[in-house]
Amino acid sequence: MPVIIDNPVVKIAPEILKELSTFTYEKGQVVVHGLTKKTTETQYIRIWPTTFLFDLHSDHISELIYYEKISGFPIWTEIPRNVDYRFTLIFEGLPKSCTVFDLTEVIPQSCGFYVPSVHRNEQDVYFLDFS
Repeated sequence: MPVIIDNPVVKIAPEILKELSTFTYEKGQVVVHGLTKKTTETQYIRIWPTTFLFDLHSDHISELIYYEKISGFPIWTEIPRNVDYRFTLIFEGLPKSCTVFDLTEVIPQSCGFYVPSVHRNEQDVYFLDFS
Protein backbone atom coordinates (compact mmCIF):
# COMPACT_ATOMS: atom_id res chain seq x y z
CA MET A 1 0.00 0.00 0.00
CA PRO A 2 1.39 3.50 -0.88
CA VAL A 3 2.53 5.79 1.89
CA ILE A 4 1.07 9.31 1.94
CA ILE A 5 3.47 12.04 2.98
CA ASP A 6 1.60 14.93 4.56
CA ASN A 7 4.47 17.39 4.97
CA PRO A 8 7.33 16.58 2.61
CA VAL A 9 10.71 18.06 3.45
CA VAL A 10 12.37 19.88 0.57
CA LYS A 11 15.96 20.99 0.93
CA ILE A 12 17.36 23.61 -1.43
CA ALA A 13 21.01 24.56 -1.37
CA PRO A 14 21.53 28.13 -0.06
CA GLU A 15 23.43 29.19 -3.19
CA ILE A 16 20.49 28.15 -5.37
CA LEU A 17 18.04 30.04 -3.14
CA LYS A 18 20.23 33.13 -3.41
CA GLU A 19 20.34 32.84 -7.21
CA LEU A 20 16.57 32.34 -7.44
CA SER A 21 15.92 35.43 -5.32
CA THR A 22 17.45 37.62 -8.06
CA PHE A 23 14.86 36.54 -10.65
CA THR A 24 11.81 38.69 -11.20
CA TYR A 25 8.68 36.80 -12.10
CA GLU A 26 5.92 38.79 -13.72
CA LYS A 27 2.72 37.10 -14.69
CA GLY A 28 -0.23 38.25 -16.66
CA GLN A 29 -0.69 39.55 -20.13
CA VAL A 30 -1.31 42.78 -21.95
CA VAL A 31 -4.32 42.99 -24.25
CA VAL A 32 -4.35 45.55 -27.05
CA HIS A 33 -7.58 46.10 -28.97
CA GLY A 34 -6.61 47.80 -32.22
CA LEU A 35 -8.72 49.93 -34.51
CA THR A 36 -8.19 51.06 -38.06
CA LYS A 37 -10.71 53.70 -39.09
CA LYS A 38 -12.64 53.53 -42.34
CA THR A 39 -11.18 55.08 -45.44
CA THR A 40 -12.48 55.54 -48.97
CA GLU A 41 -10.09 52.84 -50.22
CA THR A 42 -9.61 49.17 -49.42
CA GLN A 43 -6.85 48.69 -46.81
CA TYR A 44 -4.58 45.76 -46.06
CA ILE A 45 -3.04 45.07 -42.66
CA ARG A 46 -0.99 42.31 -41.05
CA ILE A 47 1.05 41.82 -37.90
CA TRP A 48 4.64 40.65 -37.75
CA PRO A 49 5.80 38.34 -34.96
CA THR A 50 8.44 40.99 -34.26
CA THR A 51 5.91 43.30 -32.63
CA PHE A 52 6.81 44.18 -29.05
CA LEU A 53 5.97 46.32 -26.05
CA PHE A 54 9.04 48.24 -24.88
CA ASP A 55 9.04 49.41 -21.24
CA LEU A 56 10.36 52.97 -21.45
CA HIS A 57 12.02 52.85 -18.02
CA SER A 58 13.81 49.50 -18.19
CA ASP A 59 15.21 47.09 -20.74
CA HIS A 60 12.14 44.84 -20.53
CA ILE A 61 10.47 43.80 -23.80
CA SER A 62 7.14 41.94 -23.92
CA GLU A 63 6.65 39.67 -26.92
CA LEU A 64 3.51 39.21 -28.98
CA ILE A 65 2.01 35.83 -28.05
CA TYR A 66 -1.39 35.83 -29.80
CA TYR A 67 -3.43 37.81 -32.30
CA GLU A 68 -7.02 37.68 -33.51
CA LYS A 69 -8.86 39.16 -36.52
CA ILE A 70 -5.57 40.19 -38.15
CA SER A 71 -3.28 38.08 -40.31
CA GLY A 72 0.28 37.26 -39.39
CA PHE A 73 3.10 38.07 -41.81
CA PRO A 74 3.24 37.29 -44.75
CA ILE A 75 -0.57 37.06 -45.15
CA TRP A 76 -2.62 40.27 -45.47
CA THR A 77 -6.05 40.99 -43.97
CA GLU A 78 -8.25 42.93 -46.39
CA ILE A 79 -10.35 45.71 -44.89
CA PRO A 80 -13.10 46.89 -47.24
CA ARG A 81 -13.47 50.61 -47.81
CA ASN A 82 -15.71 52.55 -45.42
CA VAL A 83 -15.30 49.97 -42.63
CA ASP A 84 -13.93 50.55 -39.13
CA TYR A 85 -11.93 47.40 -38.37
CA ARG A 86 -10.99 46.00 -34.96
CA PHE A 87 -8.44 43.35 -34.01
CA THR A 88 -6.77 42.08 -30.86
CA LEU A 89 -3.11 41.58 -29.91
CA ILE A 90 -1.99 39.80 -26.74
CA PHE A 91 1.48 40.30 -25.30
CA GLU A 92 3.48 38.87 -22.43
CA GLY A 93 3.03 40.74 -19.17
CA LEU A 94 4.95 43.90 -18.33
CA PRO A 95 6.92 44.37 -15.11
CA LYS A 96 4.99 45.88 -12.21
CA SER A 97 7.34 48.86 -12.32
CA CYS A 98 6.37 49.75 -15.92
CA THR A 99 4.30 52.92 -16.21
CA VAL A 100 4.76 53.83 -19.90
CA PHE A 101 5.54 51.66 -22.92
CA ASP A 102 5.82 51.82 -26.70
CA LEU A 103 4.13 49.33 -29.02
CA THR A 104 6.54 48.83 -31.91
CA GLU A 105 6.49 46.54 -34.92
CA VAL A 106 10.17 45.93 -35.68
CA ILE A 107 10.23 45.16 -39.40
CA PRO A 108 12.61 45.60 -42.35
CA GLN A 109 10.33 48.05 -44.17
CA SER A 110 8.58 51.34 -43.50
CA CYS A 111 5.05 51.83 -42.15
CA GLY A 112 5.14 49.29 -39.31
CA PHE A 113 2.74 49.74 -36.41
CA TYR A 114 4.06 52.19 -33.83
CA VAL A 115 2.19 53.66 -30.87
CA PRO A 116 4.50 55.65 -28.58
CA SER A 117 4.16 56.41 -24.89
CA VAL A 118 1.16 54.33 -23.90
CA HIS A 119 0.39 55.02 -20.23
CA ARG A 120 -0.16 51.84 -18.28
CA ASN A 121 -3.47 51.12 -16.58
CA GLU A 122 -4.40 48.64 -13.86
CA GLN A 123 -6.27 46.31 -16.20
CA ASP A 124 -3.50 46.09 -18.84
CA VAL A 125 -6.20 46.35 -21.51
CA TYR A 126 -5.79 49.07 -24.13
CA PHE A 127 -7.78 50.43 -27.05
CA LEU A 128 -5.36 51.90 -29.60
CA ASP A 129 -5.97 53.61 -32.93
CA PHE A 130 -3.69 52.24 -35.66
CA SER A 131 -5.17 54.39 -38.45
